Amino acid sequence: MSRSDAELPRPSRRPFQGRLRMKASFVTLSLVFFLTPALAAPTESAASRDVAYGAYQRGDYKAALTEAKKRIDANPKDAAALTLIGRLYLEGAGVTRNMKQAMDWFRRGADNGDAEAAYLYGVGLLEGIDIAKDRARARAYLEKAGAKEHAAALHLLGEIALENDGKDPDFAKALDYFKRSSAAGDADADYALGVLYKTGKGVEKDERQAAERFKRASDLGLAPAMVEYAIMQFNGLGVERDRAAAVDLLRKAAQKGNAVAQNRLAHLYAEGIGLEADLAQAKQWRDKAKAAGLNDPSLDFLSNAPASKPAAAPAK
Repeated sequence: MSRSDAELPRPSRRPFQGRLRMKASFVTLSLVFFLTPALAAPTESAASRDVAYGAYQRGDYKAALTEAKKRIDANPKDAAALTLIGRLYLEGAGVTRNMKQAMDWFRRGADNGDAEAAYLYGVGLLEGIDIAKDRARARAYLEKAGAKEHAAALHLLGEIALENDGKDPDFAKALDYFKRSSAAGDADADYALGVLYKTGKGVEKDERQAAERFKRASDLGLAPAMVEYAIMQFNGLGVERDRAAAVDLLRKAAQKGNAVAQNRLAHLYAEGIGLEADLAQAKQWRDKAKAAGLNDPSLDFLSNAPASKPAAAPAK
């Protein structure tokens, strides 16, 4: 194979490894705020009446708590207010951060019909975050959220269907959840569907469908999907070959800190495939990938490469 025809290698990690939105390794829900959608904004007409939510949006958390409690005093089943208080305890916003309190408020919000609260409480039950682990109850609450087409809950239910309590993956159920989650705008679900179509697991292998799903997730900013789509685009698999666009997308993913993208860029610069060879750039990206935990012995020769020169200052 000539250098100009060389293919960009696929990512080496196993499909779905660590793809749970709420990973089992989490010992606290501290990252939930960063990994889940922001608290859903009320409609414009409702926003003018929702003093508690307005205070939350402005960062006046003490006022948000006071107003939310007023609403609950007037209506103990006010799901939005119950969930908002749970969010405040989750974030430690205006109150001392307290996961047990957050879970209790989320349970109450979920039991009164709030999808986000049902999702967050389901995660708490799944991971045992200041409450006893209960996989069956977790699934029930996630199903409550999923019934309202909550994107993150549907994605997590799809991953649970793949795990299937250690039995053979339930691909049919996972596909249904992932497709519903994708329709609700979840990038992780499109990524998962892309992997299934790429590998032919649970569906007929279809590179065109895989590329389409990876592109959708990539357009939503998901770095692993950027890598997968760039590799397919670079190699012309399931999509028209466009190496310049693929390299640009790999660079975007690498700049987001994705170690696989950094590693692939290092190879491209080292071998001069798809762009001009540049050992200094190759070493820079190799070192970033290595610092992120991806060690590639095939790039060890770059240790003796010159360091990148700083950009020259613009002429005045």
